Amino acid sequence: MKNYSIETLCVQAGYEPKSGEPRITPIHQSTTFQYNDAEEVAELFDLAREGHMYSRISNPTLEVLERKITALEGGVGALTTSSGQAASLLAILTICKNGEHFVADKNLYGGTFTMFTSTLKQMGIEVTLADFSADISEIEKAIRPNTKLLFGESIGNPTLKVMDIEKIADLAHKHGIPLIVDNTFPTPYLCRPFDFGADIVIHSTTKYLDGHATSVGGIIVDSGKFDWTNGKFPCLTEPDPNYHGLSYTKTFGDAAYITRARFVFLRDLGTTMSPFNAFLTNLGAETLAVRMERHSENALKIAQWLEQNSNVEWVSYPRLKSSPDYALSEKYLSNGAGGVITFGIKGGIEEGKKFINALELASLVVHVGDIRTHVLHPASATHRQLPEEAKTEGGITDNMIRLSVGIEKAEEIYEDLARALERSQQDALNS
Repeated sequence: MKNYSIETLCVQAGYEPKSGEPRITPIHQSTTFQYNDAEEVAELFDLAREGHMYSRISNPTLEVLERKITALEGGVGALTTSSGQAASLLAILTICKNGEHFVADKNLYGGTFTMFTSTLKQMGIEVTLADFSADISEIEKAIRPNTKLLFGESIGNPTLKVMDIEKIADLAHKHGIPLIVDNTFPTPYLCRPFDFGADIVIHSTTKYLDGHATSVGGIIVDSGKFDWTNGKFPCLTEPDPNYHGLSYTKTFGDAAYITRARFVFLRDLGTTMSPFNAFLTNLGAETLAVRMERHSENALKIAQWLEQNSNVEWVSYPRLKSSPDYALSEKYLSNGAGGVITFGIKGGIEEGKKFINALELASLVVHVGDIRTHVLHPASATHRQLPEEAKTEGGITDNMIRLSVGIEKAEEIYEDLARALERSQQDALNS
């Protein structure tokens, strides 16, 4: 594809129809594909020919979405998965096995935290959580000889801390390991981590890439820039007996990582996105540019308004000039920081519940990143399984409200929030 603007890449489906075919990407709702001869099938199974052998591994509709997000992020290839959690899991398993270790930022989405500290631990993969906002010398203490990667979120969920991608990428490369960045909140429209040295990007496509709360999914994107032949990743350089001694780096070059992710872990674990979900996500991504502009514009207005509200103790949004991460947002998020805001309501859990129950426009759902305004209390929902110590270290306070600002008129969102904030405090005074 030509070097189009990111706005045009959003609109383009990545599918080039032949004369007389439909312009919109067709849904290939098929488990299998037909071939001309036995040799063609054999070459597909030996990875000697490009094509689709079975929809658990690849599918034409999924390929369209993969090509689009690859273009948006500026990578060499992508792999769709059944969820954002699956994307995180496969991204790590591709290069990290039993007895090995990785380092992750302590500011993580609750589900990712549990996967890293519990499920992967049961698989024999150990994680050390570090504060990626600390000095490099402090973060570097967590790296061991068997450390295989660093992992962080470009904008933390729900703390909204902005990762200094370039700083962490430089540290990772100093030790010959890649940086994996979860870029779900900003999307490639607002931030492209590869431009700052990241090596692998993942998304929960369930959020802004879909944008309409229709389809659960995830994606892994490979920059193609990391040197897997530095001696630390024999899984990519040494012969794979499952494919007749094939070496991923020798055979697939820059796409070695994403190829192994697909033909080993997607094949074996079956965490496959459905064609219908890929179709809907691709359709949603066509409006990504205009939606992210509106989300960002609305969120900044709401964040500034919340700062002036006497019923609010604190507000966190990277594009606020009062934010400790404002300088980082100038570097990484100059076009906007998306639609998610967190703030501390005056009071605690009870006031938070009363606030949420009094809302009319904003809905209470366990979700962020679609066109409607949503609200959630992280301490009692997405992060409730975390130990109290982990919640404290991760900045999850009892009075934290996570607000996902939609694309409705900002004035109508103000009115809803103002009414509910006033109600929460009035009830507190009368109780």
